[in-house]
This record gives sequence, structure tokens and C-alpha cells, in this order.
Amino acid sequence: MSYLPGKFVWFEHLSTDPARARNFYQQLFNWHVETMRIGDAHYPMIVNGNDGIGGFISGESGPRWVSYVSVPDVDRTYAAALAAGAKSESAPIDYGTIGRGAAIVDPTGARVSLWKSAEEDQADADVPVSGFVWNELWTSDVAMALAFYSKLVGYTHEAMDMGAQGTYHVLSTPGNKGRGGVMLSPDPKTPAQWVPYVRVADVDATLANAKRLGAQVCMEGTDIPEVGRIGMMVDPQGAMIAVIKPTPPQAKP
Repeated sequence: MSYLPGKFVWFEHLSTDPARARNFYQQLFNWHVETMRIGDAHYPMIVNGNDGIGGFISGESGPRWVSYVSVPDVDRTYAAALAAGAKSESAPIDYGTIGRGAAIVDPTGARVSLWKSAEEDQADADVPVSGFVWNELWTSDVAMALAFYSKLVGYTHEAMDMGAQGTYHVLSTPGNKGRGGVMLSPDPKTPAQWVPYVRVADVDATLANAKRLGAQVCMEGTDIPEVGRIGMMVDPQGAMIAVIKPTPPQAKP
């Protein structure tokens, strides 16, 4: 089996009203939902095209997006996380025949889930429109976050000077494969959190549609050199999410 430790492999929207979240995102990204059976439970899985990419779940600790990172051994990684200063949100448990997972709150306060699929991870490929393409940690303690995830997951990191926006740290796995980023929270009052990015064909049109559907846009379409055009919003229930139209790769001479 082929696994890709350090890759964010699944995303769940957690709220007290999953039906409302489902209605918003189905209209925004043209996702649809299929019911997947996990043990005795019925799980509403987000499907983009033909690919399952996440789910809508009910919980009081939302609203938020929950990011799942692939790890070689959930139990060992969970124990190592607690030893490194993380707090437990849920201990390791098997999810039917799908895989094994656990959830932690990292030392800076951001929640993240650890996951080992019963099958192989989906191979790296070009992410289609409306797929999750990036994940970004906003935190008040960048140095602590980098040290924690580098040791726990094995990320290397490279600093990028973003001018007035400060320093951005790109997290990579072996082979220099970018998996996510870490940055200082733009607002000190914002809780530490992982913010997922969805690939879209038109950032500005997506943000306009999000406003029409009840979202609050907190960053209008902005061009980031060599990255693409991005925008950010808080959905109608209060969960943060970003959209991006990546810059096409430059042809090699």
C-alpha cells in the first residue's frame, strides 16, 4: 500500500447544523453528498466530481473545518503529540473498516486530526476545481508550531518573505512536496486554526456568490506573486475557508 505521511487527506465541516452547511457549500462549489456507512452510522460524505473529499458532521465545538493529516501510526503519533505538549480531543479509534483516527489540539491551540486509512492514500495529482488544494495554519506562535509539526509529522519548512504580510512558512514532505503553510494570525483575537483552501476557476465570482449565499468575505480577491489569486471568507455558520486560483506552472526553457 502507498501512503503519503504529512499529506492532508480529508476535510470535515463541523457545526450544529450540518444540513445548513451542506446547502451552502453545495451551491458554492457544486459539491454533492453521498451517504457512506461506517459501522452502524451513516456518514454524509462530500463528493467533488467522483472523488470523496470530506464530510459534514455535527458537533458543539464548531463551527470549523477539521483537517486530517496522514500519519504512519495513529497511536504512536497521538502519544508523541501529547508528550510534545498537545492536548487530546479524541483518543485513537477505528472507524469501521475505513481507517483509524484521533484528534488533538496542538500546543498553539489549533485542532487537527491524525489519520491512517485502511487503504492507501490518494496519489498526488493536479487538484480539480472545487477540490481542497492547500491547508494553512494561523497561529500566535509560529516558532512553536513549526517545531511541533516538524517533529511530529516530519515536515521541513522554508520561509518566504511576504512583505507587509510578514513571513510565510511552507511545510513540505520528502521530495520537496508542499503540503501546507504556517503564518502569524492576522488578528491576535483569532483562535489558532487550520484554514483549508479550495481551488476555484474564478476567485472573485466565487466570493461574490458566497456573499449572496450569506458568507462574510474577510479578504477580497488578492494576487500573490508565483502563487495565484486568493480570497477568504467566513461561511454563514462562522467557519473560515479560503479559495484560490493557482498560478499556472511556468514552462521550462
